[in-house]
Amino acid sequence: MMRTIEVVIVILIITTAFITTSYFIILPSPREVAPQNLKRLGFTILKNLDSNGFLSRAVFSEDEQSWSELQTALSACLPPNVIYNLSVFEVENGVYSLKRTLTNFVGKGAFSYSASYTVSSPDVTYRRVVHKISENGKNLTLYILNCEDANGWWITGYTAQTLALDLYNMLSPYFETTILVNSTSQLLSLLDGNKITSIPTEEVMDAVIINTFGEVVPIPSEYCQGGSRESEGYDSDNGSYARYCYTLGKKVNQYNWKWVSIVGYPLYYVTNTVALSNSQNNYGIYGIKRVGPAGLNAFLQGLDNKAYTYSTSWLTKDITQAYKVLVHFTADAYYRSNYYGIYPSPYQSASRALPEWLENSYHLTIEADVFEPVNGYHAAATFKHNSGGALVAIGLTITPDIRIAALALLMYYCPVIYKETFTAPGKSRLVILQLGEMGGV
Repeated sequence: MMRTIEVVIVILIITTAFITTSYFIILPSPREVAPQNLKRLGFTILKNLDSNGFLSRAVFSEDEQSWSELQTALSACLPPNVIYNLSVFEVENGVYSLKRTLTNFVGKGAFSYSASYTVSSPDVTYRRVVHKISENGKNLTLYILNCEDANGWWITGYTAQTLALDLYNMLSPYFETTILVNSTSQLLSLLDGNKITSIPTEEVMDAVIINTFGEVVPIPSEYCQGGSRESEGYDSDNGSYARYCYTLGKKVNQYNWKWVSIVGYPLYYVTNTVALSNSQNNYGIYGIKRVGPAGLNAFLQGLDNKAYTYSTSWLTKDITQAYKVLVHFTADAYYRSNYYGIYPSPYQSASRALPEWLENSYHLTIEADVFEPVNGYHAAATFKHNSGGALVAIGLTITPDIRIAALALLMYYCPVIYKETFTAPGKSRLVILQLGEMGGV
C-alpha cells in the first residue's frame, strides 16, 4: 500500500514539473526553426538567370513580353511563401536612375534581405588587347611547319596539318606575323635565311618555328641522299640523316630561332614523301627515315657550334615508367594557364624528358619549366643557348597536346594581355532583388 502511494506521488510531481516548464517555454515560429537564407537565394537566382544572358536581355528590353517572362521566371524560382521586389536601375556616369520594378506583393511588404547584381547590355562588345611577342626590339614571326610533302609520327589521331591549323588559331594573336610553311621547298628557303611570303612584317631572324610532325622533322629533298646538298644532310659513313639535324641546330643558333618540338623524342626521324618515298619508319609509315637518338645529339652539337660527331647516346628518361609518377604543373604554369586561358591537364605522362646536365654540356640555360622537374629531368621546358637559339622540348607521351607547346612558348615570352574594355560606355544596369517571407507565425 505504501509503495502504491509513493508511485502516485512521484507521478504527480513529474506531471506538475512538465506542465509548469511547458507554460514558460516559448516555441519559435516555423520559419525560425528552418529559416531560408534569402540573401544567398536571391544572389543565386540572379546569377542563374544571367548564366545564359536571359537577365541581361530582359532588363534592357523595351518589350513587355520580355519583362513578363522575367516575372514568370522569378515566380518559378522562388518558394510560394516568399515575396519579392525587383528593381532595375540605369547606371551612367555614377548616377543611378530607376527604370523598372517587378513585384509579387501588393501593399506593404517586409523585405528583410536583398541581393544586387550588375549586368551589361547584350549590345556591348568587348575588346581584348594582346601585347605582341617581341625580342631585340622587334615583333617576332611565328612559322608553323605544315609541309604537304611530309608525314608525322607520334601524333596518333591527328595529322600535322590539322595540328598546324589549331596552333595557328591558338597562337597567331600573340605574334605580329604567323606563317604556315606549306612545303619542304619553303622550309629550304627559310633555312637559307630567306622570307617565304610577301608579307612586309615577316622576319626570319629571331623567329619561332613549331614542328607539328611530332618525332619527325621535314627535310628538303636537296639535303637527302643524292641531293644537291647531301653533304649537309646525309652522313654517308653512318648511313644517317643525323647530319641534317646538325645543320638544323646550326641554323637555329645562327638565326636565333626558338625551335619547338611538340611531343616525344625530338628529331628522331626525318620525312620527305617524295625523296624518301621508299623508306618507312618500321611501323609502315612511308616517306619517313629513322635517325634515332643521333638526331638530337647532332642538333645539340650544331646549336652549340661543336664539330659534328655521330653519337647514338640516348638522352631522355621515361619519368612515368622509371619513377611511377606523373609530372605536374609548376606554380607559374598554373598561373599562366589561367592568365592565357589555355587549360591542358596539369598532370601528364612524360616518357621523353630531357636531363638537366645538358646545360653544362651544351652551354644551355633551362627556362620556363611547364612541369616540376623529376630527379633532374625536365618534361617540358625551353633549353636556351647562351649565344642564341633555343629548343623548346615537350617530352610527353604519344598523342600530342598542343596546348602544352603553346603554354611553354607563352611562359617563355610572357606577353601581356590588357584587360577587356567596353566599346560602348554607359551600358550597365543594376538589378536589386529584395526578398521577404509571409506567414509562418
